Amino acid sequence: MTDHRTRIRRTMVERDAELAIVDEALDQLTGPGPDAGGALLAFSGPAGLGKTTLLAELRRRAHARSCTVLAARGGEQEQSQPFHVARQLIQPQLAGTSEQELRAALGGWYSIVGPALGLCAPEQGPPPDPQGLRDGLDWVLTHLVVKRAPVTLVLDDAHWADPESLSWLAAFAPRAEHLPLLLVVAYRPDELPAHADAFRTLPGRAGQAPLPLAPLTPAAVAALVREALGDHADDAFCKEAWAVTTGNPFEAVELTAKVRGRGLRPVEENAPQLADLAAAQRGSGLVARLERLGPSTVRFAWACAVLGTAIPQDIAARVAALGTEEAAGATTRLRDARILSAAGTTSDHEPETGLEFVHPLIATAIYRAIPDALRVALHGKAAAAVVDAGLGSSAAARHLLETHPENDPWVVRTLREAAGENLRAGAPDAARRQLARALREPPDFDERAAVLYELGCASLLTEPANTVNHLRAALAEPFDDPTLRQGIVIRLAQVLAHSDRLAEASESLAREIARTPDVRARLRLQSERFMWDAFNAAETDSPARSRRLTRLADRLTGRDLTERYVIALRAWDACLRGEPVDVVLHHAGRVLERPFSWAHEDRGFEVPVLAAMVHMYADRPGRAEELFEAGTAEFERQGWRGAHLSFAYSLRAYIRYRRGRLVEAEELARSGLRLAERVGRRTPVHWYAIAILLTTLLARGRVDEAWELAREHEFGAPFPAAVVFPDSQTVYAELLLARGEVRAAVAELEAVDRRLTPRGIQNPAWCPWQLHLARAVAADDPQRARTLAADAVRRARAFGAPSAIGQALRVAAEVAAPQDRTELLREAVTLLSASPAGYELARALAALGYGLRDADLLTAAVVTARECGADGLVEEATEILTGMGGALPAAPPRADWVTEEEIRAADLAVRSEKEPEPTTPDWVLSAACRKLGTDRSGLRAALEAFARSST
Repeated sequence: MTDHRTRIRRTMVERDAELAIVDEALDQLTGPGPDAGGALLAFSGPAGLGKTTLLAELRRRAHARSCTVLAARGGEQEQSQPFHVARQLIQPQLAGTSEQELRAALGGWYSIVGPALGLCAPEQGPPPDPQGLRDGLDWVLTHLVVKRAPVTLVLDDAHWADPESLSWLAAFAPRAEHLPLLLVVAYRPDELPAHADAFRTLPGRAGQAPLPLAPLTPAAVAALVREALGDHADDAFCKEAWAVTTGNPFEAVELTAKVRGRGLRPVEENAPQLADLAAAQRGSGLVARLERLGPSTVRFAWACAVLGTAIPQDIAARVAALGTEEAAGATTRLRDARILSAAGTTSDHEPETGLEFVHPLIATAIYRAIPDALRVALHGKAAAAVVDAGLGSSAAARHLLETHPENDPWVVRTLREAAGENLRAGAPDAARRQLARALREPPDFDERAAVLYELGCASLLTEPANTVNHLRAALAEPFDDPTLRQGIVIRLAQVLAHSDRLAEASESLAREIARTPDVRARLRLQSERFMWDAFNAAETDSPARSRRLTRLADRLTGRDLTERYVIALRAWDACLRGEPVDVVLHHAGRVLERPFSWAHEDRGFEVPVLAAMVHMYADRPGRAEELFEAGTAEFERQGWRGAHLSFAYSLRAYIRYRRGRLVEAEELARSGLRLAERVGRRTPVHWYAIAILLTTLLARGRVDEAWELAREHEFGAPFPAAVVFPDSQTVYAELLLARGEVRAAVAELEAVDRRLTPRGIQNPAWCPWQLHLARAVAADDPQRARTLAADAVRRARAFGAPSAIGQALRVAAEVAAPQDRTELLREAVTLLSASPAGYELARALAALGYGLRDADLLTAAVVTARECGADGLVEEATEILTGMGGALPAAPPRADWVTEEEIRAADLAVRSEKEPEPTTPDWVLSAACRKLGTDRSGLRAALEAFARSST
């Protein structure tokens, strides 16, 4: 984009310091060697102080150094048009590129950023979240910078940039110094919005934040006057020129133009006339000067002021109700009067655009001078004109926002279309503004519920409380569309659940279920209610709900998505309640016989996540990871890089933790936490990320670091109303126990018992609260500890996952009488050695080796703990081993891939109906189970998946 203020390059006065900084930054950008690099420059100052002129000179100098220049300008009238600035910056660089070439260049980002940048129409389906879109814009700009380096990006009038573009650029700005990019912004400090405050505090290479422009001194104004009027301008005249313009460069230049146009001699006797001439440049004086140009010219100027920047002359003519020749004449008169700029470009390198005002101050004064009623009418005419010109409903919407309600169906339809486009393009705030205006039009009675529903969808991420109000208002409307009503109820339940109001979500669905006659529609609502009840930690009717779910799911065949959701919830419920693993995996298998999308437009991602997680608890973490990898890829393709991707990373970290791959688990958990921080603290996604990272740090032996992290993120009571796994309160109690705060840990764990037991959640694989409590009370009440551990062992055996049984046996041995410990630990090691749980195996080996004073077992424990990254356990077992006189095992090179020997051992175990032959070393099969991510019973499926992935 290029702003056409004037073709005349005037001498810049008293800007030597600023230009020196510009030259320094450009030299640094374009210079050779390792010190070359980008920078951020921010220029601030009130209107008229020369920011635009300075940026024009900066662009000229950048072009002279063979830089690629990306230029954009905020517009007072375009602030409500999302991505207006982003499009100005990037569209010209991709002009003339075919769709095929764009798809190849943008890759997976094409469908995410393309609609926002106006490169393609939004596709049907779920929109990207705002963070995902920002990440995409970051990628596109970074790619352009690297490809066309060195690059200078110039944003003028940043205070008027649309919020979507400005918040993106403000977040991107710190990257400039790490790229071959000089990013320059200019703004009025008193008008810069809060979401762009980063520009006030980022110093860049200049070391200042920002660089303020000062008014000109009397000497500088005198230099401008004499340049324009001649060296004979006397001192008194020049001094008066400075006084009436207060050193404002724009006003000084315009004043000299007026003096020259009047033929006024620049001498002291004419100095008193300067005040009137200066007044004619602004406010009522400017308006009076415009009115002298004639009615048609006034109308054309008004139309241009309404249209904003880069004004198409033909559209302005239509808005002003002028013919082509009349518009051309008006354009000429406005240029001669220095209201519109002369046609042309500021540089031979930049393309010509539409009409522009000489200065934003002029545009603002003319716009505000339009009578109110006429201004509203002109916006209405502009909306129709841009639609007829093929610019689309989004371009019309910004004008319709300025009109008064008139019960016009076309206005409602256009605003709804624009909102739909913006929502799918990743601009929910713009969509919300447009739908709120459509609601005031107002829509017809039979359309009002639909508009309220769309408004609720648009405000879901930013204003959940208002979303609830909109959706409840929609339900109160009289309408007969059952599909719409179902959509409203489901969306209402979703926003209530995400606002930690799970009981209300369930109640709203229950009311609608009771009044829904259609069987399939009722089943869909039931599936949603079952889901939110499953996540409600305070659910009071959990056993009864479980029985209803069992009866319903067991008679469904999985013929459609709704039935598969119900069956998946049945698998999850069976897992929590500790039903046999075979039952859990049977139902999960029914769900996953066909592809199960994690990003379905009308569904949440919660149920697909649960279907994947049951495999982890059932000792099939390899299958769980396979499902998570597919789901994560789907999130990324959709541009869901906020809460969705944080959940995916955090839960993948938990799976790695359960497999004993603690280093990888920590890396993923920290990635999940970084994304969760974008969403907000004490949100569900934040609870998940912190709980999983704390669990991993404790397993790695870094108790103090875990405690500091918990304190930093306020991890503790009150705990969330939603079910989180691992259970947040249990993790907190484990942390307290690791710190030696036994009484506090006991209190928390007993509270977990009171919360989970009435709900029938008794699977220690899901929440091992009994095992932690047994360890906590063992010193003071050993009999209670043994009872708790024995009950946990019983529950784990009922579930049947070897890792759960092995963990329970290890803790049972820890609190058992000395004579009973060895047998319990031997069984734990046997079970865990044929499971995917590497960390639990290392703990059991260490406990058994210590109990038997067996150096070989302790050596195996050290080796296994090293492979897991369990540094604390390595240190503990090594100390015991060396204290017994044993040799410290060498650290063998770790092989993350499955070896041929391990494949043979696994294949033999599959073909044998009995336990593997004694000639096959147990550790080979054990390694195969850990690397394939399965227990012995799942080896066949794991080997088949491994074979598929290897081809």
